[in-house]
Amino acid sequence: MYQVQVTNDAMTILSHLLEPVGRCFTPEVAQAVVDLRADPAVQARLEDLADKSTQDSLSEDERTEYETYVHAIDFIAVLQSQARRILTHPGAN
Repeated sequence: MYQVQVTNDAMTILSHLLEPVGRCFTPEVAQAVVDLRADPAVQARLEDLADKSTQDSLSEDERTEYETYVHAIDFIAVLQSQARRILTHPGAN
């Protein structure tokens, strides 16, 4: 089975790199970022790739696509975390 894993170190680095972006969020933008959800077609494709990954049947192109999705999700998760912090602690950014 092939799994894409992002280490805690990588997430920490990503968080530090995106911190200036998070400081630019207004409460409205922060709420919009928190509310971001994948398009149903994208979600279905991601689930298909995850299933194939579990079955160890990803082609090389699919593996690259899956890794791209996982990294993008991690990126969005960091932004959402920063946005939640702004909404929880207004004026702290």
